[in-house]
Amino acid sequence: MSSEVSVALGTDPWQALHAAAVEAMRHAYAPYSGYPVGAAALADDGRTVVGCNVENAAYGVTLCAECGLVSQLHLTGGGRLTHFVCVDRDGAVIMPCGRCRQLLWENGGPSLELLTVSGLRPMEQVLPDAFGREDLEGSARG
Repeated sequence: MSSEVSVALGTDPWQALHAAAVEAMRHAYAPYSGYPVGAAALADDGRTVVGCNVENAAYGVTLCAECGLVSQLHLTGGGRLTHFVCVDRDGAVIMPCGRCRQLLWENGGPSLELLTVSGLRPMEQVLPDAFGREDLEGSARG
């Protein structure tokens, strides 16, 4: 599957991102839950990055779609996420879990726009009072 879907930053990206998330979901590996998930996001340079969930018999090491998406973000040049959507097997928009909300915060920050079950929301509403990089400033690094 190509990750080279691009959306002009001046246009409404949601239809293209939703389609990319649905396509990513079709590549999910979900033999245990039967719950395939796809995610797509727009990076600040116009790249679209995608991810799908990859389950594991040891459930604790299952990867959420957002994990694959963030990995692809860094693999293809880094940057910041600006728009994000996540879908289930039917293409319905779903919310990221708490762990993935933290992952999205780290890579998009408070202004990252999410298409949620309640409509468009900035990340600061999806994960209020988030813990981030600024909280670690001044701490010992070893």
